[in-house]
Amino acid sequence: MKISGLRWLMAGLIFLATVINYIDRQTVAVLKTSISQDLGLSNADYAAIQNSFLLFYGISQIVSGRLYDVIGTRLGFVFSIVVWSGAALAHAAARTAWAFAAFRAALGFGEAGNWPGAAKVVGEWFPARERAFGMGIFNTGAAVGGALSPPIIAWLATAYGWRATFIVTGTLGFIWLALWLALFRTPDRHPWMTETERAHILDGASATTSRPASRPGWLQLLTYRQTWAVVMGRFITDPIWWLYVFWLPSYLQEARGFSLQQVGQSAWVPFLAAGIGALGGGYASGALISRGWTVNRARKAVMIVGALLTSAGILAMRAGDPYVALGWMAVVLFGFQVWINNLQTLPSDFFPGTAVGSVFGLGGAAAALASILFTWGTGQVVDAFGYTPVFFVAGLLGPLGLVVTLWLAGRVGTLVIEGKEQTA
Repeated sequence: MKISGLRWLMAGLIFLATVINYIDRQTVAVLKTSISQDLGLSNADYAAIQNSFLLFYGISQIVSGRLYDVIGTRLGFVFSIVVWSGAALAHAAARTAWAFAAFRAALGFGEAGNWPGAAKVVGEWFPARERAFGMGIFNTGAAVGGALSPPIIAWLATAYGWRATFIVTGTLGFIWLALWLALFRTPDRHPWMTETERAHILDGASATTSRPASRPGWLQLLTYRQTWAVVMGRFITDPIWWLYVFWLPSYLQEARGFSLQQVGQSAWVPFLAAGIGALGGGYASGALISRGWTVNRARKAVMIVGALLTSAGILAMRAGDPYVALGWMAVVLFGFQVWINNLQTLPSDFFPGTAVGSVFGLGGAAAALASILFTWGTGQVVDAFGYTPVFFVAGLLGPLGLVVTLWLAGRVGTLVIEGKEQTA
């Protein structure tokens, strides 16, 4: 049996994995009040539980990226899904804050693998001109998962209790794993691949899946400016995303006077915009490449637009009408996803497939570290001065990250790794 457009099925699989990823990671946040009341957890306990997730999430970005490069995407996702879904299920048995922190750490360690793994799948299955759009498809899963999580989790908890909710959400990953094992192979091994699509995937890219390739280590990868472009770009700009994920609801209530009901009715808007940006940013660079632009010119043009749009957060702070402010925040998350989709595509533009996961993982680890620091700092600043200084600083991070990334990246294109060429 041969299937045309098989790469879109693979993109759909990693999109679905990302949706499940966000549902699992947000379960504790949505159920915070119920769990805290049941187990007597303090706010300090809750902070420690979430910090354990972020810490091991960052560690795993490096470990998982390397693991995917060594054992491949098929087995790599098996490892990640089993760890994170098993950890999600285990939350149902937690009786203390320490148990929750341990299970949360395991969840973070497993969930982090989704991102370098998905980037590697896109690098394997899509030609250069379609990679950013492929990244957009799976990144849209984060916005969809973020929007779906509150109503789904709230309904499950109301109907069956918070412990049963963890069992249901944790089971989703194992259902997905059955689909993954049944449907996924790399392009060179997939029996359903047509020769036409194989040629399409290899158009403009080296046939890295069909010839021996070097597997550079972390130390070697860190000698390349292009690796540091990804690492510093993520370090400087990822806190923008986590600021809105962690603090938008409380900002709307505390600074803009929204009720909880109003937050539920409106806080999804910026994340809808983020989903549109994820798809639009990926499509835009691919469309420009199809029109004859070089990968270098197309990637940079779209990244510039996205990074500059993130400064709209400054305008949000100056808006008198709270709904106008919310609109500007939607512009921020739209721009961020336009930016991040093309930034996350750079590892597969620069490096052979055997290094994509490792480079992506290094960038993810830097992003996690910066987000932990920025989140901690946000709490301190908000208590002392309010929200305005934090959102103002976040409005400067996009342009700063853009300048640093473009300076370090140089021309987006061919790199030579131990004598092996990767043509983007």
